[in-house]
Amino acid sequence: MRAVTAPEPGGPDALVVSEHPDPTAGPGEVVIDVVATAVNRADTLQRQGFYPPPKGASDVLGLECSGRISEVGAGVEGFAVGDEVCALLAGGGYAEKVAVPAGQVMPVPSGIDLVTAAAIPEVACTVWSNVFMVAHLGPDETLLVHGGAGGIGNVAIQLAKALGARVLTTAGTAEKRAFCESIGADRAIDYHEEDFVAVAKEEGGVDVILDNMGASYLDRNVSALATEGRLVVIGMQGGSKGELDLGKLLSKRGAVIATSLRARPTEEKAAICAAVVEHVWPLVSEGKVRTTVHETVPLDEVARAHELMGSGSHTGKIVLQIGS
Repeated sequence: MRAVTAPEPGGPDALVVSEHPDPTAGPGEVVIDVVATAVNRADTLQRQGFYPPPKGASDVLGLECSGRISEVGAGVEGFAVGDEVCALLAGGGYAEKVAVPAGQVMPVPSGIDLVTAAAIPEVACTVWSNVFMVAHLGPDETLLVHGGAGGIGNVAIQLAKALGARVLTTAGTAEKRAFCESIGADRAIDYHEEDFVAVAKEEGGVDVILDNMGASYLDRNVSALATEGRLVVIGMQGGSKGELDLGKLLSKRGAVIATSLRARPTEEKAAICAAVVEHVWPLVSEGKVRTTVHETVPLDEVARAHELMGSGSHTGKIVLQIGS
């Protein structure tokens, strides 16, 4: 099979498309003939040598995919050869085939084409697990999403609105702010010109913050929390080391939670995927939550896809099409 790796850390040109052995389905696994995958920021970090795959995972890039099952391993129930599916991966999505634990394989939501389905698993699992399973965002609470025009951000906005929350978000351009408001954000904040803390305080504080910046936003995020607010950190684009004012956090009876998805045990990922199928897929099928695909790029142009991701000019997800 053809697959993409980064043998040496570097820029987009470090990505190499080459031949690899076809995977086989072990016990509890299925093999998917991949139709499409999606580019995530974690992929660009892996390419640069900053985010190696977990022990035992493939060194082929790619944290999600869609396609058709071509092999079913021993002990797998509920899936058959030919089923159209999408999957959450620890790696291996930038390839023509991938072996996946069956618990991380999900049916394609009704009404969604197979290529678009490649852009759903990582964002849906990230948002549902963090905003709802960890932070327990409830109806009538307020969510602040940093980077609302990105793949994770736009799904977070839509899910929160669909389930009755008020949503604030940050975005850097007028176009992106308009996009965020068009999909349900009650207010899109220009992070170049506005102070999101001041906006949050106008709202009486926010109950949950979904943050991809990390250290550079830590103090301001805590300031933006309401009493008993929850800050969930899922990225470190603004650095990994910051100063936390525990007195401020104590006065709010707040919580700071840092999570990751990729290295979780397969049992935990299976539970998240099952919850996503139960709670998120109906909203996707009803059109209440939609995945925005900025561009679909052929596998041989994977370097261009990473350049586009690095530019920050995209809105929504970048998809790599691999099969037909």
